[in-house]
Amino acid sequence: MGWWSERVVPRLTHATLNNPEVARYRERVCAGLSGDVLELGFGTGLNLPHLPAAVRSLIAVEPSDLAWEMASYAVGDSPVEVTRGDLRAERISLPDASVDAVLVTLSLCTVQDPARALSEAARVLRPGGALHFLEHGRSPDERVRRWQQRAEPLQRAMVAGCHLTRSAPELVEVAGFRLGTVDSWYVPGPGLSKPWGYLSLGRAERPLT
Repeated sequence: MGWWSERVVPRLTHATLNNPEVARYRERVCAGLSGDVLELGFGTGLNLPHLPAAVRSLIAVEPSDLAWEMASYAVGDSPVEVTRGDLRAERISLPDASVDAVLVTLSLCTVQDPARALSEAARVLRPGGALHFLEHGRSPDERVRRWQQRAEPLQRAMVAGCHLTRSAPELVEVAGFRLGTVDSWYVPGPGLSKPWGYLSLGRAERPLT
């Protein structure tokens, strides 16, 4: 990670995603979480205020030291026990079937190998456990997709490898999860924001066998 990715991107990401609109989405994706939770792409801890009381502990996978430092206030204020785990979602040093749920929000876009990260998520989930996800990604609108394809090289260079054309529901399903209902929509705003603002929110279960 270079200076821009290490010192600037975490601050930009926090400023962009710390708003009432996204907070409402976080409330929805965190609903139903309980027990021991693994969060992939913890960032600055913006999901912590939305965790249900049934959550006992949270292990944070976060590569950015600055983001973890910025999260210190949220961690200190949270009633949930929060510990920093691994730096990469592709290699999780937890035993098989050791967490009750996995949470990932607006992070699969930057993971180098999302298929492997989701495979690791499935491995550490207890049977019947669930993956809760909120991600931006590939639009179903061909015109928007063309703009996403054009903008993606610059997006990846400027935002720590962030992809615009990944489909989180597809990645989750290919990883072997049983996909439930997925809600998808464009974030309210001008039409020019659509390439960056197509969201998918859903829950997927780890099969019992």
